[in-house]
This record gives sequence, structure tokens and C-alpha cells, in this order.
Amino acid sequence: MTAPVSYFPALAAPDPQTSAAARDRQDRLTKPRGALGRLEELSVWVAACQGLCPPRQFERARVVVFAGDHGVATAGVSAYPSAVTAAMVTNIDGGGAAVNVLATVADATVRIADIAVDTAQPLSPAIGAHRIRRSSGNIAVEDALSPDEVVEAIEAGRRIADEEVDAGADLLIAGDMGIGNTTPATTLIAALTDTEPVAVVGRGTGIDDAGWARKTAAVRDALYRTRGLSADSVALLRICGGADLAAMAGFCAQAAVRRTPLLLDGMVVTAAALAAEGLAPGAKQWWQAGHRSTEPAHAVALQHLGLQPIVELDMHLGEGSGALVALPVLRAAVATLASMATFEEAGISGG
Repeated sequence: MTAPVSYFPALAAPDPQTSAAARDRQDRLTKPRGALGRLEELSVWVAACQGLCPPRQFERARVVVFAGDHGVATAGVSAYPSAVTAAMVTNIDGGGAAVNVLATVADATVRIADIAVDTAQPLSPAIGAHRIRRSSGNIAVEDALSPDEVVEAIEAGRRIADEEVDAGADLLIAGDMGIGNTTPATTLIAALTDTEPVAVVGRGTGIDDAGWARKTAAVRDALYRTRGLSADSVALLRICGGADLAAMAGFCAQAAVRRTPLLLDGMVVTAAALAAEGLAPGAKQWWQAGHRSTEPAHAVALQHLGLQPIVELDMHLGEGSGALVALPVLRAAVATLASMATFEEAGISGG
């Protein structure tokens, strides 16, 4: 067996001195204090993450979509067959998915990473550069990963974050693609927040009542094997997660290590982020929640992390789509703090 997962150092909060300077500048802009609402809070967060006031506009926002299949899909927990995952990887690579369209609008670029798609070979060497295995195990009856594989998957996510930051990314977005992935994600959230399955199991891709019952049973069975492990993120990712979720956890944790702001997407990504906070306590200070999906587990996870969604549009697609819709709002927050005049600069008294 390989050594335990690489050490994530203790994480400090985004720069408090820059945060104070940003708040002071917000109070001096040509508007009533607090008039821009949450935009003011978001602008202060970006400035603190960058250690710069006023903050810079994002120049290289980067989405990484982590793709992986899950054996639990064979239990009838999804409205679609697992073959759709590989087809969607091809679609994203070709620029035809929602994530591609929304990334263009938000001025971001997209990378797709095959972590555990159920195909004999990845679509291309670049897409499969960090592939761990062919599909994760069926968590209803077996562990998702071996002890070695969970370490390798977390490290894969960590390396992907390093690659993107080293290439100049100044904002990261984690996205997901995988038929059946809401079942392990829901299980992770239930395990990490001590929540009953019936309170968190949603409809995913649009399953009927019978599918919901099968999904709830799968979550319950997987949770039974995680008892006593709610504080062990690595064990939970191994038992009831999957390679893609473990890689996303490593990615979210390493973004914080590299002091790079990150937008979380929907329920699957946020489940991985919950695990990442266990791997790297304090990492959540470097994240914002792009949106809140219609999946009940997503609200539970966000509340546990103390994150407020930027937008709520009843989305539940994944891929990074909700975070990309939120990105222009985050850009607007940066622009107001950076480009608005202060009362002094505008020659207006009474500010």
C-alpha cells in the first residue's frame, strides 16, 4: 500500500489587512454604504484572496470538469445509462455542452479530466492524464476505491490544481460529469453531516418514485459501512465516494493551499468540498458557492460549510454550470471595487 495522502498544511485565511483595506474603500465609494449588498462582501473576499486592494479582474478563470462513472448506476439510481458519461466527455471536449456555452459568456475556459469513466481507454491522452480506474465501485455493496486508489485520486486532483495555477489560473471552478454521481455525493454529505438519507436524497437526473426508493436504499446501505468514520474524509471517499469525488476534494483543497479563489458548483462538487475541508481545515475560506441546486443535500452541505450561494436559479445540471452563471456576478463585484470613484476622487462632499 502507498503512504497516506500527502500532507495539506494548515491554511490561513485570505489576507486580513487587505480585507480591511477593501472594506474601507467600499465605504468611501460614491454610493451609500452597503448599497451594493452582497457585491460588496464578494469584492472584499476577492481582494483578500489576491492580497491586493483594489483587486484585479480575473484574467484566466478556469473550469475543470471531473468525469467519472459509478458502479451504483447499475442499481437503477439514475434516469440515464452510464454510457452517457463518455458521450458527454466527447461533447464537452467538442465544445457542445452547457459548460462550454456558459464559459464563453463568463470569459472562462474549460478542461475535462477523465478520472474514472467507464471506457477501455480515455478519449485522449490529455483528457486521461490523471485517470485512476475504469468506473468506481458500486457503493451499495462494495467500497468505491481501494486504499491505494483513493490516495492516487486525491493526489490527481492536487496535481491538476497545481497545473492550472502554474499555468496562470487566477480563479478555479470545479465541475462534475458522471451518471450516478449524485448517489455517492449524497452519501458523503449524509455521512459528513450526520443526516438521515430520506432528508437528503434527491431526484438527480429526474428519477421516478421507484428510482428514488432504490437510490435511498443504496445510500442507506453505503452509509452502514461508514459508521464511526464521519471524521475521516479519506476513508469516506474510499468507501462511499469515488475516484472523481476524491480528485475533486484534492483539487478544492489544493486551490486553497495555492491561495487561489475557487467557485463551487452544485451538489456533487460541494460534497467533495465537504471532504476537502476535512483534508485541509480552513480551505473553505478560499471558496464561494456559485449557486444552490434543487438537490436537498446541496443545501445541507452549504449550511455545514457556512457558504451562501451567489445565485439560485433552480439549476441541477452539474458540469460547473451554476458556478459559471455566478462568475459574471463575481466579476461585477470586482469591477465595482476596482473602478468606481471614491467620494474624494469624485470631488463629492459628505461621503
